[in-house]
Amino acid sequence: MDSRPRPRQVGSLGAALALLTYLALHYWAGAGHEFNHLQSQLPAGTSLVAPDLPGFGAQAAPAGFDYSVGAYTDWVASLVAAHNLEEYVLIGHSMGGKIALALAARQPVGLRGLVLLSPSPPTPEPISDEDRKASLAAYGQRHEAEKTATKIMIRPVSAAVRQEVIADNLRTSQAAWDAWLEHGSKEDISALMPAIQVPCCLLVGDADHAIPLAAQQQQTLPLLPAGSPLVVVPEAGHLLPLEAPDVVRDAILKLALA
Repeated sequence: MDSRPRPRQVGSLGAALALLTYLALHYWAGAGHEFNHLQSQLPAGTSLVAPDLPGFGAQAAPAGFDYSVGAYTDWVASLVAAHNLEEYVLIGHSMGGKIALALAARQPVGLRGLVLLSPSPPTPEPISDEDRKASLAAYGQRHEAEKTATKIMIRPVSAAVRQEVIADNLRTSQAAWDAWLEHGSKEDISALMPAIQVPCCLLVGDADHAIPLAAQQQQTLPLLPAGSPLVVVPEAGHLLPLEAPDVVRDAILKLALA
């Protein structure tokens, strides 16, 4: 997906939306084009920046990149500066959610809100040692990528979308794959959460098998600013931008207009 900001136009939702850019961070073993489906749901002229994160999609990691949450946060902060984003809302999906939380805790100028889609919690992800070992061993195997796609999406999607999910899984670099499983997903950034001062919204599929609803209720929601809403998406799994882009659209527009 082209990550360059698009010209902004004032649509029926008024100047408030025209002044905002949406910066969307994808899930582990995914890529920025997962948000193409959300882009088509947004008002005409809305600016959406959805990069591939280092080690995923077409984005190579910079020299010396250590794949930590902090390193990804620095990389996204540099992207914000490079695109001169003055007013923006962060959308963080799964791994991208943890990175978005870390960036929001830095209180960057121009950040106006945070939408979390099935995020990796601020505390370590609830992954058993057995599942972590199995995921590490699954790298680069098509049949495992196909099994994962079946497991993490509950709502029906097109054959093209399913193949996109599988292809993104398979083109992830092994360094990024292993580092998230062995280190990033285990990082605890909960001490940073009191610094978040922008409105937040949390969306979770009620049938998410990757990071279940109960884990989000226990590990994520209590660490968000008081009053942050939890939207439970019925009969949905982990890939909300693909399974329920209309629900995601409604949540981010509601936050932007609040």
